[in-house]
Amino acid sequence: MEHIILQHSSCLNDSLTMAQVEKRGGLLRKSSASKKPLKEKVVLMYDEIFMTEDPSKCSPRFWEELFLMKVNLEYLEGKLESLDGEELMKIKDNINCLFQHCIQALREEHPIRVVNALQTLCALIRGVHQKNKSTSGFDIINMLMGFDKAELCMKNLMESLDTLLCAEGSESLKSLCLKLLLCLVTVTDNISQNTILEYVMINSIFEAILQILSHPPSRREHGYDAVVLLALLVNYRKYESVNPYIVKLSIVDDEATLNGMGLVIAQALSEYNRQYKDKEEEHQSGFFSALTNMVGSMFIADAHEKISVQTNEAILLALYEAVHLNRNFITVLAQSHPEMGLVTTPVSPAPTTPATPLGTTPPSSDVISSVELPLDADVQTSNLLITFLKYSSIVMQDTKDEHRLHSGKLCLIILTCIAEDQYANAFLHDDNMNFRVNLHRMPMRHRKKAADKNLPCRPLVCAVLDLMVEFIVTHMMKEFPMDLYVRCIQVVHKLLCYQKKCRVRLHYTWRELWSVLRLSTNAGQWKEAASKVTHALVNIRAIINHFNPKIESYAAVNHISQLSEEQVLEVVRANYDTLTLKLQDGLDQYERYSEQHKEAAFFKELVRSISTNVRRNLAFHTLSQEVLLKEFSTIS
Repeated sequence: MEHIILQHSSCLNDSLTMAQVEKRGGLLRKSSASKKPLKEKVVLMYDEIFMTEDPSKCSPRFWEELFLMKVNLEYLEGKLESLDGEELMKIKDNINCLFQHCIQALREEHPIRVVNALQTLCALIRGVHQKNKSTSGFDIINMLMGFDKAELCMKNLMESLDTLLCAEGSESLKSLCLKLLLCLVTVTDNISQNTILEYVMINSIFEAILQILSHPPSRREHGYDAVVLLALLVNYRKYESVNPYIVKLSIVDDEATLNGMGLVIAQALSEYNRQYKDKEEEHQSGFFSALTNMVGSMFIADAHEKISVQTNEAILLALYEAVHLNRNFITVLAQSHPEMGLVTTPVSPAPTTPATPLGTTPPSSDVISSVELPLDADVQTSNLLITFLKYSSIVMQDTKDEHRLHSGKLCLIILTCIAEDQYANAFLHDDNMNFRVNLHRMPMRHRKKAADKNLPCRPLVCAVLDLMVEFIVTHMMKEFPMDLYVRCIQVVHKLLCYQKKCRVRLHYTWRELWSVLRLSTNAGQWKEAASKVTHALVNIRAIINHFNPKIESYAAVNHISQLSEEQVLEVVRANYDTLTLKLQDGLDQYERYSEQHKEAAFFKELVRSISTNVRRNLAFHTLSQEVLLKEFSTIS
């Protein structure tokens, strides 16, 4: 009896497996044991395209009918991938014909035809590129369009996409257009080797992207994809030729567009901060908290790693390009966002976002207009810079993971660009722009987490310095991250240069930053380096050694236990003439940031990683027709 049950179970499993295979292969059902399984009509039509004969010879309405059929993306891509290079070359004419008819269909009035054409183009581009990964020896442009027709085909394609993106039409259709463009840009790991993008450079869609970002409704629906697409296009052969997207982005001065871009970036980073905060709270109230209480804090660092959230290099790259290329964007960093700030009136809760990797998948479309969930309750408003500093404080805690290392390095590069900018420094040091910025601090055994309510309200430059000091004092590890340390010091140096030049006296506790003296007096491996730094601080030591005895003497003579600021200043003024300082030239000079000469390799690797992630997450379901079919349920 048991044997019969097992046999029956095995047969059932085989049947289910066969059914799944048939579904993927475009098979509908088996009518009987003796008959072949039935296929969807669209699959039969695909099979005709994969013959060497022109499918429209026997069926004059073949192409017209094809774009009325629901696309089977999986079957079409799978069919392309199953052929070798030689087999693919035999049907090149039919593939060229399909590609051209897709482009023609984009100009149709019936939205169903347009949708089917867009999806077919996605499958074609991805399927043919997938084959090209092997040593097949065929040219992508020739295989898809034919060399003689490529220029006209791509011109027509880009014009149609531009029209669809700018028209007051279906939002779902616009979304699919952006997905097609992302698909086109990311089919190769190295986007600079994607020769089709030459046509995207010539037939620019830059203005269409700006229009999406400048209009709140379209920005909420498509802002994320638009910003990621722009960041990738800017990085196409940026060191080898003139990239029109770089040129155009550098001169954008439209306030609505720049603010729109800032809002999209701020929301994506804010969403990351929110997810991290949620996991942190769950972690603190859950098993790890109980375990830590039982065994002490020995494993606190290991437990903390459990709450990491996937980083978002794509949106961070977009922020970098905006800050680096466009000086007008600097003003966006400091602008408060009332729609994301903490408001006093009751608000509806923000929609929840699917737990997907933020490096590729945007937040839900209507989150951008919702409230930001600030990490400290006393902040009455927020801006992009504060959100970015909070994001940086999270990703810079742990740089062991490759993605977090890239994110941490890019955060420091962005801060380097900000620290060099005159206008950015003006608002960073503005005493009238004070904020409480609750940066995340790494859990450590020798210190307690600062209470949110104890945070002082200070100029934003203090938060930047806090972030730099936090990294410096919490990353004393065996595999010393020297590159990141140098970048932190450079940011601090550039801020100090501005303060010297503009005579800004900042009320900041410098003690944690200037503690190298301790290392120079100990017999450790860093003693020599610490001694050099200590020697370089000769003027600071001279000031301390000169004035401390004078201040103590003044207090003793006048029987004062604690001097006021005015009294200390009086002592300094009275004894300044006898102070001897060593003249040091060039301390307020620094080498300005240059991407092409020093960071090109880093950005090439970063863009490759982002391209791979975007392509991986442009899965079949993101190109699905279900939503569109509901929207266009009838063809008028």
